[in-house]
Amino acid sequence: MERKPDSIRAIVLVFAVGLVITGFTSLQASEEERSGARASTRAAADDIALMSLARSDAR
Repeated sequence: MERKPDSIRAIVLVFAVGLVITGFTSLQASEEERSGARASTRAAADDIALMSLARSDAR
């Protein structure tokens, strides 16, 4: 009977470690997504600014 609590603890420990790893991975992915969105927004704003400069130079 002594073995059952040890195996249950091991299963719970593996489950908890999996939750922690999943949490850190999702946090990292969401941070990368936000920084990628900022970079694409900046690139779009730069493109718009360059296009407006090019149009004003053409006139």
